[in-house]
Amino acid sequence: MKKRKTSWALVLLTSLMVLGACGSGGQDPTDSSGGNVSGGASSDPNVLVVASGADPVTLDIHQTNDQATTRVARQIYETLIKQTNDLELVPGLATEWEEIEENLYEFKLREDVVFHNGEAMTASDVAYTLRRAVDSPSISHIIGSIDPDTIEVIDDHTIHIGTNGAFGPFLTHLAHPAVGILSEKAVEEAGEDYGISSVVGTGPFEFVEWATGSHVTLDRFDDHWDEPAGMERIEFRTITDSSVRLIELESGTVDIVYDIAPSDNEKVEENDELTLLATENLGTEYLGFNVRNDTPLQEVGVRRAIAHAIDVESIIQTVHMGIGTQMSGPINELVFGYNENLEATPYDVELAKELLAEAGYPDGGFSLSLYVGDNNQERIRVSQVVSAALEELGITVEVNQMEWGAFLDAAAAGEPDMFLLGWTTITTDADYGLYPLFHSSSFGEAGNRTFYHNERVDELLDAARSTSDQEERLAYYHEAQEIINDEMPWVYLQTRENVSGIRNWVQGFEHHPTGSYFLDTVSKN
Repeated sequence: MKKRKTSWALVLLTSLMVLGACGSGGQDPTDSSGGNVSGGASSDPNVLVVASGADPVTLDIHQTNDQATTRVARQIYETLIKQTNDLELVPGLATEWEEIEENLYEFKLREDVVFHNGEAMTASDVAYTLRRAVDSPSISHIIGSIDPDTIEVIDDHTIHIGTNGAFGPFLTHLAHPAVGILSEKAVEEAGEDYGISSVVGTGPFEFVEWATGSHVTLDRFDDHWDEPAGMERIEFRTITDSSVRLIELESGTVDIVYDIAPSDNEKVEENDELTLLATENLGTEYLGFNVRNDTPLQEVGVRRAIAHAIDVESIIQTVHMGIGTQMSGPINELVFGYNENLEATPYDVELAKELLAEAGYPDGGFSLSLYVGDNNQERIRVSQVVSAALEELGITVEVNQMEWGAFLDAAAAGEPDMFLLGWTTITTDADYGLYPLFHSSSFGEAGNRTFYHNERVDELLDAARSTSDQEERLAYYHEAQEIINDEMPWVYLQTRENVSGIRNWVQGFEHHPTGSYFLDTVSKN
């Protein structure tokens, strides 16, 4: 791994003053991390200690689809098809597959796979997993194309799976971490405790314990079908304060820190004992507008006014320290379906005021709530910048910092008027970057937390799912993005990068473009 050298953009003095004034306001971010650093040196060559900014929501992968959970679950569960760090689809728990008739696939399963509870994995577990996933409101959008009636167990290691019509990205969706194969016996025996105290997969690491707000411990699974993992144990520590995460990395009590704060990148680069790894990813940051709540945000003109009032480029330079570029649409150029003809919304306060007046609010005169998770210091700072920008329009913003899981629940329930979130198009296909976020069937926890609904967009996204003709799909996605841009349920912020800090004794760690990483190849020397 090479150290990343960044040419930092000049920081605007006025923005620094705003951020400096607001950085200490509200909840003290150290409150939730001061007691959750478990301490102890990470010099043990058999234990990998990884620090991240948020706790998992649940380790039942059918009940959530957030990054903090996925990063842990990636080590415990495995999918039929694996998507490599180069985004190549290769055999996972399935050794081979073929389309045996139109929209019907046959999968051959590995015969030497056992779950962490000692039970052999069979095709009936796969069938159980897929049916359960399709019924889940949290992740059904990922494999909702599967027709449950077509799932047929042929024998212990052969299964048929069909889709509701043609679905181009079907195989890629099967590689999504949320479609990891579950043990039917383990899930049914645990009942409501599954994902909390009982967690069973087939992956290179098995669940040991989860101390909420503190750490998740996994041990190497010695009966894994593949090469043994490089580490005997992984401990994921939840440290919400980015500055505390950096201190732990510098002191050597943690080996890897996910999501190094932009302001800390240079400190990592200048430390000879550390390496900064920064790579492109498939994510986007956005400010979401709840268009269902009875607020002025139901007016497109108000949403456009707010978008023009936010200086996104300044946010990128001052909050994110030059990392990322301003988005012009909901997906970035690494994703199939990206519309390169879209233009980013320019910063123009005078135009914002004109649009607000045309919408019937010449002096603003209303209040909006803005929710943000307390696990991400950059989003908290962005919330302060947004609040200050809207104040210029006469709009009062009430910022509410919430614990990550509670924040996700509140946004899914439609509580906030505005919220700050990100989305990673894990499958590299626009279906996953658009359908969960803008289709009316995905309201709430499935992804569409803005409750945006446009019948034509629904038609286009459905049509793109029902054909395997890539040119047709591209045309559908381009039109859908144009409509979404016109109606603006989001303010597009910036493309993201995966940025991790690593002790130099760590070997074999690589980023995955999705932002959740395979750790079975990691070792320490």
